Amino acid sequence: MLIRNTDPFRDFDRLAQQVFGTTNRPAVMPMDAWREGEAFVIEFDLPGVSRESIDLDVERNVLTVRAERVARNGDWEMLAAERSRGAFSRQLVLGDNLDLEHIEATYDEGILRLVIPVAERAKPRKIQVGARDAEDHAAITA
Repeated sequence: MLIRNTDPFRDFDRLAQQVFGTTNRPAVMPMDAWREGEAFVIEFDLPGVSRESIDLDVERNVLTVRAERVARNGDWEMLAAERSRGAFSRQLVLGDNLDLEHIEATYDEGILRLVIPVAERAKPRKIQVGARDAEDHAAITA
């Protein structure tokens, strides 16, 4: 006979961690973002997700990442289920200083990497300072 102790508080805590995540294991896809030279780089952790299930969309300046981790089916009893399964998505609002027309995306070893170039209009540039012509100066002061 199997004796099982139930603790409703522990069960509620486990459910809350699965729904809302924890600092060690967030419920959404974890990401890192940084600027590297003339590009903005974003990496999402998507272990166990097939490349074919990843969908990226950009509308205006909102980037949407969707992915699906398929649940395994079989004739067995699950003993621990800590990894999220099913479809999930994340949206990022990107600034106007990025060139959203030239996003590069790669997926390798469970990491989705996006490289977004900085827009030309956002890059620092030198402004040439010229001298006024003497005729223009004379016309302004007269």
